[in-house]
Amino acid sequence: MLVCDLMSRDVRTVAPDATLQWAAQTMLSAGVGALPVCDGDRLLGVITDRDIAIRAVAAGLPGAAAVSQAMTVDALFAYEDEEVEAALQRMKAQQVRRLVVLDRRRRMVGIVSLGDIAVEPDAARCDQVGTALAGISNPMTPPPELNDLT
Repeated sequence: MLVCDLMSRDVRTVAPDATLQWAAQTMLSAGVGALPVCDGDRLLGVITDRDIAIRAVAAGLPGAAAVSQAMTVDALFAYEDEEVEAALQRMKAQQVRRLVVLDRRRRMVGIVSLGDIAVEPDAARCDQVGTALAGISNPMTPPPELNDLT
């Protein structure tokens, strides 16, 4: 099965100059934990609720600060024509629950989450989702720039 078969296509995005407060309010109203940061359909990064909490609030950035100050620039992604199993392995290896989906021209076309994959009634994939979730749930070492905050 391909990523495009399971991904969410109706994805809200945010501009890099949008405020962190606006991004957080958008996440709240949309019921999501991440927003692709885009210039048109070109992916620049991703801002997550965790980025806002750790990179912005914990670091003392105001809500009026730009999303670009806290976003993850090297956003992980999957191609829409990639096998779901490959995307699952990337999620596990990088300890993330979602990947932005790009077409082969590197335009943002959606997001695929662990939840999207988990609800697919493919019994063979159940073990893979459980393994990926276990890998994602292992504690990570905080980034070096946050060590000064503790």
